[in-house]
Amino acid sequence: MRNISMIVLASLLVTAIPVTMAWVPTPAPDQAEPIAITNATIHIGDGSVINNGVLAFDQGVITYVGTDANRPEFFNHQLINLQGLHIYPGFVLPNTSLGLLEIANLRATDDVAETGDINASVRSAIAYNTDSELIPTFRFNGILTAGVTPDGGMISGRSSVFKLDGWNWEDSLLKADAAMHMNWPDRIRRQRNETTGVFENTDNPDYPYMIQMLNSLFQDARTYNGSPLNLNLQAMQPLFTGESKLFIHANDARDIIASVQFARSYGVSEIVLVGGRDALKVKDLLIAESVAVIYESVHALPAQEWFDVDEQFKVPFQLHEAGILVGIGGGETALDSQRNLPFFAGTAAGYGLDRETALSMITSHNAEILGVADRIGTLVSGKDATFFISSGDALDMRTNQLQEAFIQGRMIDLFGNQQALYQRFLERYSTLPMEQ
Repeated sequence: MRNISMIVLASLLVTAIPVTMAWVPTPAPDQAEPIAITNATIHIGDGSVINNGVLAFDQGVITYVGTDANRPEFFNHQLINLQGLHIYPGFVLPNTSLGLLEIANLRATDDVAETGDINASVRSAIAYNTDSELIPTFRFNGILTAGVTPDGGMISGRSSVFKLDGWNWEDSLLKADAAMHMNWPDRIRRQRNETTGVFENTDNPDYPYMIQMLNSLFQDARTYNGSPLNLNLQAMQPLFTGESKLFIHANDARDIIASVQFARSYGVSEIVLVGGRDALKVKDLLIAESVAVIYESVHALPAQEWFDVDEQFKVPFQLHEAGILVGIGGGETALDSQRNLPFFAGTAAGYGLDRETALSMITSHNAEILGVADRIGTLVSGKDATFFISSGDALDMRTNQLQEAFIQGRMIDLFGNQQALYQRFLERYSTLPMEQ
C-alpha cells in the first residue's frame, strides 16, 4: 500500500513541474517570405531618423530602408502597416554574464568564473545557456544581442557575442572569442578598520606581485611559439596580431593609465576600457591611444560623497563631447538589472545627450566596440534584420512597449514568464471591485 502511495505521489509531483517552471520561449523559425514594413518611424541607430519610413527584409537580411513604399519588388512582400509605431535596432548589451549565471547563490547554475588568476583559455561561448529563464526578460526590453563575458582572476578569458535566440550556443553565436578580458589589479583597496569600524582606503600589498605576474604572462605569450602546448599562452596570441581586442576592466584614473600603458608596451593594438568610472579624468590619454569606453556606472551612486548626485548621469555626454567612442553597458549592476540597459541610455539622454545619440550608445557604438558592426547596430541594407517594434520611445520605461521583435528576420516570441504571471493575476483580480 505504501509503495502504491509513493508512486501516486511521485506522479503528482512530475505532473506539477510544468506548472511551476518558468516559460522559456521556443526559438523562432527562419523567415518564410519577404516582408516590408511601412508607415513607421525608423530610428536607424546612427543618429538619424526616417519618418513614414519603409523597412524591407528577406532571408534574415535588410534589403531596403527608406520612404518609397511603392517599389515594384514589394509586390511579392508581406506588407505590414505600423501606423506610426517605432522601429529600433536591437539593443546590444556588452559585458554581461547572461546565459552563464541563473541563480547567484546556487553553484550549479553559476558558470561565470573559474578559479585561479590566469584563465586566458576560458571561453564563454561553450558555457552559454540558451535556456536561461532570464533571456526573455532582456528581450522584452529590446535587448536582442549580448556580449557574454566570463569573470574572475586577472585574466578572465574570452567573451563571445550572441543573438538572444537559438536552440544551442552554436545556433546563437554571432561572433566567437571577440575579446580577451583583463581585470587590472586595484592599487587601493577599501576595507573596514577592525579597531574603529570605519571603512578606509589602504594600499594593496599584493599589487606589485600581481603586476609582475601579468608582465610574466604577456612576455611569455608574446614570444610563445606553440611548443610545449600551453592553452593560456595560445589563447593570448590573437592580442598581438590584432585579431582580438583586449577589454581592460578598470575604474580608478591611475589604474586606467597604468593598464593602457601596460597593454601598449606589449604591442596590443585593440584596447577597450570597461567600467571607466574615472575615464573623464584621463580623456586625453584615451583619445591619444584610441581607446573606446564601455561606461557602466550611469545608475551608480557618486564615487565620492562631495560629488554631485547626478555626476554619473553626465559622463556619457562628456566623454562623447571629448571625441571618445562610448558605449553604455550594465555589467557593474546586478544581472537582473542589466535588462534596464535602454533606461541607462534614457538617463544619459536627460543629461546632455540627444536621444538618438544616446540610442547609438546601446546600438551602433556597442556593436562597433564588440566587432559586429558589419552585422548589427544600425538599420541599413545588407545587415541582419535584427530590430524591434515599439509603441513609443524605447529609452523611456513608460513607453518601451514592444509589439514584435525580429532576430535575423525571425519573429521571436516575446511571451515569457513575467507576461504569464501578469495574465494569471490579471484574470484573478481584474473582475474584483476596487476598494473604496
